[in-house]
Amino acid sequence: MEALFPELTPFRRDTIRLHPRPGRPSPHDSSVGGPLLWPAEEIWPVCRQEHYLRTFSGERYYDESEVYLVPIVQIHRKDVPALPFPEGRDLLQVMWCPFQHVGLYCPEPRVFWRDSRTVEHVAEAPSPDENAPEQHIPRPCVIHPETVQEYPSQDLPKEIKNALRNRFEKIEEEKGWSYHYHLSEVPGIKLGGYPGWTQDPLWPECQWCERQMEHLLTVSSWEYDGESWRTWLPAEDRETDSGEEGWRAHWNKDAHSPTGMTLGDAGGVYIFECRSCPERPMDYRFDCS
Repeated sequence: MEALFPELTPFRRDTIRLHPRPGRPSPHDSSVGGPLLWPAEEIWPVCRQEHYLRTFSGERYYDESEVYLVPIVQIHRKDVPALPFPEGRDLLQVMWCPFQHVGLYCPEPRVFWRDSRTVEHVAEAPSPDENAPEQHIPRPCVIHPETVQEYPSQDLPKEIKNALRNRFEKIEEEKGWSYHYHLSEVPGIKLGGYPGWTQDPLWPECQWCERQMEHLLTVSSWEYDGESWRTWLPAEDRETDSGEEGWRAHWNKDAHSPTGMTLGDAGGVYIFECRSCPERPMDYRFDCS
């Protein structure tokens, strides 16, 4: 990439693709949607915010009952050592309330960092709320972390994008590779790197130090789409040696949508944190097509 487009060098970032696949992870495993190594003596977190619901008749209303959070991602440092864990912590746990919330109209995530060595007795997760949208509750998946380099698409500065436009168009004409779909940001559920924006970027600022937060995690509906599969679908998931038998063979199957989630119109939730503040405050964004 940088041999073709040296202007992109300053924008290179490492990202960690999680490659979730349906499985039976334990609380001691890194996972997406799997059981958490949550201490039995610690109260399971709940959401008390207003919840936005849609009935079968199409009516919309708000519900303010307590809702147990559901597991989204758990990462042990031994599985992803490149992730910058806070000092004294070796376990990242991300949960969210599966209902839509007023404002962004998506699940509301929370981030927990802990020392796994202090967990002696593991809590059993409460059942999700019976009215929670099923498409916001991931199927349990094991993960297969892979560190790759990526470059910004939506976050590429306008002046750089304009300077490279002709060369982007030339390589697309000659090779069939679109910079946006095939050569820039990694799709799917990932740690670090660039958010997988569908719309224009909207990076949050820390309310304490007013610095731009850093991208921690993208939770997406799909692992790839009708274009990005050409470069981002793993070789192990392709059906022929040439890889040219279409991605539709995997539609709604393990490689394409392993978690079974659909966030809005195949969008994503982007989770950010401030690593400048000791408490690591977090924020999140959501967008879709």
